[in-house]
Amino acid sequence: MNLFELNDNYKTLASRDDLDPTILKDTLESIKDDRKTKLDNLASWADHLKSEIDFMTDKKKSWEEEITYRKNKLTWIEKYITEVLDDAGIKKITTENHLLSARNFKASTIIDSDKKLPDKFKITETTTKPDKQAIYQALKAGEEVPGAHLKANRNTVIK
Repeated sequence: MNLFELNDNYKTLASRDDLDPTILKDTLESIKDDRKTKLDNLASWADHLKSEIDFMTDKKKSWEEEITYRKNKLTWIEKYITEVLDDAGIKKITTENHLLSARNFKASTIIDSDKKLPDKFKITETTTKPDKQAIYQALKAGEEVPGAHLKANRNTVIK
């Protein structure tokens, strides 16, 4: 079953993005279908949402790659323009559509090897974060851990 095979009540719900979980639950409970039909329609809806998420994730990755490609191309073009201006000894030139001027900006600091740097040029950062594995094991063993608790994690597998 796909989204197009959902009954009309579920199609309407699937097309609504404005429903908060409480209203959605109330609406689902008001649909007069037997439990098996209702669960089958909900599972189909969940399958469709998973497909949309996968599609969007792939698209996002594709767009991020395209953005990186274009940024690199822009950097190359800007450097090339600067080289052409510098090689010709031109500080400023006006074209039909643009005013181009080669300028000096703040120099970039490049670290060739942080191992060779003297300690006075290094910053030591310390991070503290919860050891979730140790907390889990302690809680599972019945130990009380202030500021933490176990939360049941039940879900349905849809195949």
